[in-house]
Order: sequence, then structure tokens, then C-alpha cells
Amino acid sequence: MNRSRVTLALALWAGLSTAAAAQAGDPAPVPNRWTGGSISLITENDKWAFRGEDRHYTNGVRLSWVSDIVDPTQTSFGSFAYRLGQLLPTFNTAGEFRYGFSVGQNMYTPGNVRRATRIPDDRPYAGWLYGGFALIQETRRAPVGVDTLDTLEINLGIIGPGAGGRVVQNRWHNLLAVEEARGWSNQLSNEPGLAIYYERKWRDGINQRTPVIGELAVDMIPHVAFSLGNVATYAAAGGTLRFGQNLDGDFGPPRIRPALAGSGYVRGRDEVGWYLFAGAEGRAVAYDVFLDGPLFRDGNGVDRRPFIVDVQAGAALTWRSMRVAYTYVVRTREFDGQRVPDRFGAFSLTVGF
Repeated sequence: MNRSRVTLALALWAGLSTAAAAQAGDPAPVPNRWTGGSISLITENDKWAFRGEDRHYTNGVRLSWVSDIVDPTQTSFGSFAYRLGQLLPTFNTAGEFRYGFSVGQNMYTPGNVRRATRIPDDRPYAGWLYGGFALIQETRRAPVGVDTLDTLEINLGIIGPGAGGRVVQNRWHNLLAVEEARGWSNQLSNEPGLAIYYERKWRDGINQRTPVIGELAVDMIPHVAFSLGNVATYAAAGGTLRFGQNLDGDFGPPRIRPALAGSGYVRGRDEVGWYLFAGAEGRAVAYDVFLDGPLFRDGNGVDRRPFIVDVQAGAALTWRSMRVAYTYVVRTREFDGQRVPDRFGAFSLTVGF
């Protein structure tokens, strides 16, 4: 592994932050009628893409809570988070500020889970268990202009046996009377994991509020992002095209990173909304612990490809501050020797209260 790539990726902070700088705008925040925050549950699995085997990124689950709009004048943890939010390179006092917490687990396996010995030219077994804290700011420029969504997220956890991947996968297989994955004794060793994500999204406030067919509208949500840390270091860019009704309720459904993630909340409104969506994200990857192996010690690893593309499509249904969505994802080959792209599905449920 070329460690200099990690150093090179650090320089992307300044470049991407500048490219994502906020434009001036002074609209008053629009309050959400439903308060108290939103809970999102996301499950991603290769089985949700109607595949018959476990392979590579085989399972992910994430539970998150996102606050309602913070009133910085109130003495609370929210006002403290608001002050932290000023660290965002695109912080805007006219925006609607939120914060959130999450917990999640990802599991990775080689293509042949019936083999007990290490497979040198295939992805190693690995688990990743983490907790996260996020600062989120939405700036709305209704009725015209471009809305923006900025997210700074810090995930801290453990990679390796302590993440519980072996226990969770094989106990689930036993419950379903499915053969166990036999090679978990070869998984990446225990190592603390840190991942810092930053993402900026743009949403066309004109098109999403201007129906093109009856009450149906279309919008495009481009984004830039990067990740730093010993879990993954990369820069990303992409976009999502949506077509449906009442598109201004969110920025798309949430996902487990790395991914084309949307928003972990829905702007409350009485009307039912829905949309079909399709999108793509390209990532220039400098380091990925689940492919390169541990950063601080020698370990299992494969020859990682430096450029990865995710292509996805799906549908979402919203009502008030609730949303349910399904996403089908195709991820290009991530390492030399991988024969075909990976495919997996994602279900998400968001409930505001």
C-alpha cells in the first residue's frame, strides 16, 4: 500500500471545501410542523438484490437519530452542537441546523464463504462496528434558488473480531438453516477505526417546485464528498435524478457510507409524496482498510482499484415526516481479481415524531 496516498487525500479538504462554499442567501428558516427528531433504520444486504450468495459487502445495518431544527438561543445540547456546527466550512447562520447520532455494523466476506482457509486473491473477512455523530445544515432558498445540505459526520469504532461480524452472520445463518461462513478465523485483526465524512448536496429549488406533468416534478441533486481516516480515505462526486411528487421533503433516502446518501429526516407535510430516483457516484480511493488491510500492521489485503463507481436506482414514499425507500445498487469491481461487479439492495425506514 502506498501510504503517501493518505497524505495526498488530506489536501482534498481544502479543495472540496472551497468548491462547496455556500452562496449568500438570507431567507428565514421554515419550521417543521412535526418536532422531536427522526429515527432511520437502514439495512443493506446482497440478498436484497435477489442474489443467492454472500459475497464481498454482504451486510450492513445502521440506526440513526437526527434532531429537529435547533434553536441556538435555547440552553441545551443542541445549542452546543450548533456552536460545533460553525466548524462546517460552509456554515450559514440563515440555514436550518440539526445534529444526529448513529450506530451501525458492516460485514465483508470473500466470494467463497465455504472455504475455511484464507483466499489470498479475494476480499478478506472483516467486520466494522461504530458509533457516529453528525452536524447537518440545510439552507433553503424558497421559492427560487438552490437549496443545499451540508453534513459533517465522525464515526468511531472497531474493525476486526471485536466488531462481532462472525457472531452476527453465523447466528443469523443458523437461524435460517443456512450453511455458516467458515473463514472468519482469517478476518482482519482488531484495530480502532476512525472515519470523518464531509458532504455537500445541491437541490434545484425551482425545478422541484415546478410540476412538469400534472403535479409531478423532476430535480437533480449533485454532490461532492470526501472521507478521511484509517477506515477509508477517498474523494467522491456524483448526482441523483428524481421524478415524482412533493420532492422538497428530503434529499433522497439515507444510505450506509460509502454511498449516495440522502437525508436522515423528512420535512413534515400533510400531502403524500413519492419519487423514482437514479444516480451515480464516482470515488477516487486512496485507502480502504477492508481491501488494503490494516493501516498500523501487516495483514490480509488485495490489490485495490483506485477508482470505484456506484450506480443505483429505486423508489421512495413519503407522508408527513415518514419515509420508506428501496435502493438497488451496482458497485464496480473494487480489486484486481474480482470477476464481476457487486450488487446489493437497501431498505430504509424513517419516522419523525
